[in-house]
Amino acid sequence: MHGTARKPIDALLLRLGQHDKLSDSERQVLQAAFGPPESLTRGQDLISEGDEPEGSTLILEGMSFRYRTLEDGRRQIVSLHIPGDFVDLHSFMLKRMDHSVGALSDCTISRVSHDTLRAVTEDYPHLTRLLWLMTLVDNAIVREWLVGIGRRSATERMAHLICELQLRLRAVERNGENGFELPVTQADLGDMLGLSLVHTNRVLRYLREQRLVLWEGQRVRVLDRPGLERLAGFDDTYLHRVRRPR
Repeated sequence: MHGTARKPIDALLLRLGQHDKLSDSERQVLQAAFGPPESLTRGQDLISEGDEPEGSTLILEGMSFRYRTLEDGRRQIVSLHIPGDFVDLHSFMLKRMDHSVGALSDCTISRVSHDTLRAVTEDYPHLTRLLWLMTLVDNAIVREWLVGIGRRSATERMAHLICELQLRLRAVERNGENGFELPVTQADLGDMLGLSLVHTNRVLRYLREQRLVLWEGQRVRVLDRPGLERLAGFDDTYLHRVRRPR
């Protein structure tokens, strides 16, 4: 899609296409399923805990994050969503949201009604399996984050996050040769990785001093991908990027 205008759901088609080939009719039904694009600003909630949405939300551009906030105001970010990701496809089955989703950056989104999703599941079994697979991969990512918070060092966690995001963004054609846009503050990173602001700053300084990563404003430059993977102990199996019949 480089050099040509993107269609609204191209990132979704790219994400699904990395797992299996989509038929022309499946592409067409997806193109027709979504409502008009909507714009949100950074910090705005797409969905709030306790909501019972009547549709599911797709990220077209920008980033969002899934989070829980404790009674005392402490926040834990449990996943990030990039273009091509549904933030709440699971709400089609679960109905009531047990967490919130906020805009990490200015975002463009589109929604598909649950009635439309129900029709898709009845008429397009292969496409249904691919959408189901998306939720399974999302859960695999959350498990990997949980392992990181429980067992990896702070430096390993940061390196692992960068390795993961670079691959995910590459799959939907949203990164460059050696880096990608990541519109986060150090406080956001701390809430993702379970770190204090001071500790987050120390980890970023270490990665810079080791010539592994440079943070330039909102752009992350990966200087040494093999070294970063070794530091993180990164294994991309959990992203399930193998393309095969589903």
